[in-house]
Amino acid sequence: MITRAEVAATACSDLFRGAGAILASSFGVIPAIGARLARLTHAPALLLSDGDATLFADTPAVDRPFTRPEGHLPYAKLFELIATGRRHVIMGAPQLDRYGNQNLSAIGRRERPAHQLVGPRGAATNTGNHATSYFVARHGPRVFVPRVDIVTGVGSDRATEFGLRFHDVRAIVTDLAVLDLSGPGGTMALVSVHPGIGVDEVVAATGFALHIPAVVPVTREPDGGELQLIRTLLDPRGVRERELPAR
Repeated sequence: MITRAEVAATACSDLFRGAGAILASSFGVIPAIGARLARLTHAPALLLSDGDATLFADTPAVDRPFTRPEGHLPYAKLFELIATGRRHVIMGAPQLDRYGNQNLSAIGRRERPAHQLVGPRGAATNTGNHATSYFVARHGPRVFVPRVDIVTGVGSDRATEFGLRFHDVRAIVTDLAVLDLSGPGGTMALVSVHPGIGVDEVVAATGFALHIPAVVPVTREPDGGELQLIRTLLDPRGVRERELPAR
């Protein structure tokens, strides 16, 4: 049986279709499997890094280190890639609103937050310069909120306000569905629901009104070759099922 983790990893892989020779930066097990699956199938020119200072030619299991260096990627060079749009990052999102604004900083008032998060990191630069997607392992109204407490990653409304020409929030992959910002006025829309998930379930798990198209397809499952790569090469120890267990 194909699991929801495998469907989500395949959906993350599909985010890189037609990408060419860009840097894939993925945070989390499912996005990392997706990026590696893309390079082994439909996006062979994709660049993968250890997140430090090296590009690698090999595509190991998600819980194993890279071993075949193919290039040097110092921090200054990374900023060059970011500034010229040659990167696609899949980030996490403790909070997202209907325009795709992301909060990585804190929950509650900035002056006295109830919970401290990891901090803004490079989210503003990412969303202003190159393709950005999000992966959410627990689709629920605590993540998908009417208004984020603090904006770290820029959504479509602020991108328009600030004239960010290269703003490109590509998609949001969750444990229930795939979404994007194709709704009216750049608002969040439902692209597909994962196998076994109903549209009503996604709507109930979202804290704002989603744009629902007339026809909502089912997210594609990995084909036989992709499934074999996931299970035997990219994640033979099943780490994916711990990040996104079956509900």
